[in-house]
Amino acid sequence: MFSTRTAWPREPNALALAVARRHAAGLPLSDLTVSNPTICGLEYPVAALRDAIALGAAERYDPAPRGLRSAREAVSETYARAGVAVEPDDLFLTAGTSEAYAHVLAVLCDPGDEVLVPVPSYPLFDYLLRLAGVRPVAYPLRYDGAWQVDLAALRAAMTPRTRAAIVVSPHNPAGVYLAADELDALAGFCAERGLGLVVDEVFRDYPHGRESTVPPSAAANSRCLTFTLDGISKSLGLPHYKLGWIALSGPATARREAAGRLEIVTDTYLSAGTPVQAALPALFTIGARIRAAIQGRLRSSLAVLDAGTGGDSPLTVLRADAGWSAILRVPGMRTDEELAVALVERHGQLVHPGHFFDLPIAGSVVVSLLAEPAALARGLAALRDECADVSR
Repeated sequence: MFSTRTAWPREPNALALAVARRHAAGLPLSDLTVSNPTICGLEYPVAALRDAIALGAAERYDPAPRGLRSAREAVSETYARAGVAVEPDDLFLTAGTSEAYAHVLAVLCDPGDEVLVPVPSYPLFDYLLRLAGVRPVAYPLRYDGAWQVDLAALRAAMTPRTRAAIVVSPHNPAGVYLAADELDALAGFCAERGLGLVVDEVFRDYPHGRESTVPPSAAANSRCLTFTLDGISKSLGLPHYKLGWIALSGPATARREAAGRLEIVTDTYLSAGTPVQAALPALFTIGARIRAAIQGRLRSSLAVLDAGTGGDSPLTVLRADAGWSAILRVPGMRTDEELAVALVERHGQLVHPGHFFDLPIAGSVVVSLLAEPAALARGLAALRDECADVSR
């Protein structure tokens, strides 16, 4: 009766069971994995957001497959301010970036085809690809003091069924931007093999410091057919408004064909709501204040990490340039899941074990930089306590 593509294992793992037991006992739990900016204690300009959406709600329904022209022009202007020319007609609005992925997969892949995905990576890719009937094929990122795409492994992973390669810049959770030479090499590889290149840039606006070099958006790439994904969930801290986009670039013939196919897909769903589209020009202005607040939170959390790791601390932070996450290396003989369970049970602290992201580094956990700094400091103290207990 049911499809094989939704036959995922649903049994709770040891960490989920530990969390459930703690909740059932009525004990507090500090969530250091939080990725929802609307619940992190940040101040939101509620009145301005309400007014913007109210004006948008007054708009008549005028369905446009690529999205309202005014909204696409607003997105185009944000790229222009970053020095990248993206025409409004090369933009397609979606109800978030997950839907954008689904639309791109529908354009590029038939059931049984393959897409190259980075590892480590966010688990969402596996679900999105399998829902489309597409097989994810991993290619690794290497860490040698900094994360890099393993281009040789990526080339070796290609088969006759490969249709596209996905890259995330900056990566989640590794926090590394795709360097210009890496993008050039990837674009050349995709152009030679007739593959689409899908570049996820949702964390692009969150460099960790002045020393972080933010490369040009992949939306400027013209060497191969490129689908650059972004949206207001991260860039404006508005995940509940559900608006993302696909910026299409590449050789003219392939771009025209992709645009025609994308327009049919988006016209089939017409899922981006009119109020948020109509409000988008105003939301870019209002959302800049929210983004600044998030950037401030990231700076505070990074300062807490600096104070609580390195030196005499048993904890080390893997280098990252951007994003909302930090990867910590923790010494000890336990697996990362055993450590995460112990933190929940003994300290009431929830972190992601590294295997959640398929991190190839033993003894690693991932924490969110959106967590309130005081909570993050307590979490680091709990991690140090666990390291001390194991070493005794």
